[in-house]
Amino acid sequence: MNRGTLATLRDLMPNRPLRHVEALRIAELQATRLLAMAGITQPPVPDWVITNVPKVQLKRMSPWPVSGCTDWAKGTWVVIVNGSEPRVRQRFTLAHEFKHIIDYRYIDIAYPSLPAFSHHQRTEVVCDYFAGSLLVPRPWLKKAWCSGIQRLPDLAMKFGVSQAAIQTRLLQTGLVDRPQRCPEANPGFRFQRASASTHEAGAAGKTSASTRIPKRVVNKTLELAQVSATIPEK
Repeated sequence: MNRGTLATLRDLMPNRPLRHVEALRIAELQATRLLAMAGITQPPVPDWVITNVPKVQLKRMSPWPVSGCTDWAKGTWVVIVNGSEPRVRQRFTLAHEFKHIIDYRYIDIAYPSLPAFSHHQRTEVVCDYFAGSLLVPRPWLKKAWCSGIQRLPDLAMKFGVSQAAIQTRLLQTGLVDRPQRCPEANPGFRFQRASASTHEAGAAGKTSASTRIPKRVVNKTLELAQVSATIPEK
């Protein structure tokens, strides 16, 4: 890694309002570029992919009132994660917060409010999508799935993430269909129940904290992510 890591990732971000599917695609491109720069080609993705980026510092605090937050202090981006939460949750939080760092210069422009999403909700959904794309890259997940690793616990262990994160990525990549409301209507693949939570940044400044995103927003993002999955990979 070198001092140009953040600049390189930010170069992929247009300085203009983004359509939501476009924002998701850019987040995935940034995650892919970060892995390539770090030379990581297989799971699990190590934390140092982020912590070795210049001017980024990780602190684990316990107890801590939220899953994570980010602040610019004394010339350094300080990412604080809740050290009392499961390790897989901490990894996702770190990746989520790093996307906030990447987006900081564009945050007021890139994600304008849409009919189904507020500016704040869009920001958090895109950060979650980046985290999923970084820790569970689309090609790696497809390779594992096609090799016969299809149980949520096995995939979660392989990628070092929660079962909920795997469940979401399977939906986003189109490897499985969203479960029907009535079990008998979908006799095929069935998800195991897995708890999940999403992050939400602070409304102002450079500090962010965690909260929940409305279910309708999450569902809409999954639909858009599946549209994004049809865009050819370069």
